[in-house]
Amino acid sequence: MTSTDGQRSEPGPPPETALPGLVRLTLTAGWRALGWGTAAALQTGNGMLSRAINGEPPVVILADVAAVLRGAAMTILSGQDETAAAPRRDTRTPGGPATPDELRARGAALLAQSADVTATGDDAGHPAYARMLSEITPDEARILRLLYEAGPQPALDVRTNRPLGIGSELVAGGLNMIAEHAGLRRMDRIHPYLTNLNRQGLIAFSKEKVDDPDRYQLVEAQPQVRAALARAGHLPRTVYRSIRLTTFGRDFCQACLPVNGDGG
Repeated sequence: MTSTDGQRSEPGPPPETALPGLVRLTLTAGWRALGWGTAAALQTGNGMLSRAINGEPPVVILADVAAVLRGAAMTILSGQDETAAAPRRDTRTPGGPATPDELRARGAALLAQSADVTATGDDAGHPAYARMLSEITPDEARILRLLYEAGPQPALDVRTNRPLGIGSELVAGGLNMIAEHAGLRRMDRIHPYLTNLNRQGLIAFSKEKVDDPDRYQLVEAQPQVRAALARAGHLPRTVYRSIRLTTFGRDFCQACLPVNGDGG
């Protein structure tokens, strides 16, 4: 065959002759994917089980596995070596890399230490205390000190008033005077502060009232409470609650903060 520029060009194979090569390529890719998929299923399943036993959240495990499988599938489809695409067994733990054998050894060491009546390793408090100190602000430390030294603090919810309480809506919740009593630098951040301390298990939002009901009158006189009562409409309803240290929070204060007295 002669091209338009006068040079001869070799004719390509008819479409029928290209079919066997395409079939072979498809079958080869299929076998590679099948072989990789079998190994991946076994390795991934074992890895997921190991990480679940080690206490990792299922959402994190599934997200990691999905990412590995997507990357491996793209590698297979691109024609690269499937041995490089096979997912590796993931033995990560939140505290750092560790194999199952290492984790079991650490657990056995803890049990052995707990059986040793002469061990004094717990004198410094819970191992999480050091990390928790790095995750609280100076204002949050003031809140903990107040709750330890002065005891539970009054808090109240403002709700709309409905017959028998059916359909009553929350207008403002957890209103308190902790920011004022603790002398916080950023009083406007009181709710994020309390949320963080509750997240760490140091304080609890309790449905129990404080011993002296007169303490709620001072809270009710605050401008933000008066504004919430006005928004609640006719005959608003107030629900008395309290904010207090948990047992873990009290132990944390005793171990980590310069506090006086014995908060109840």
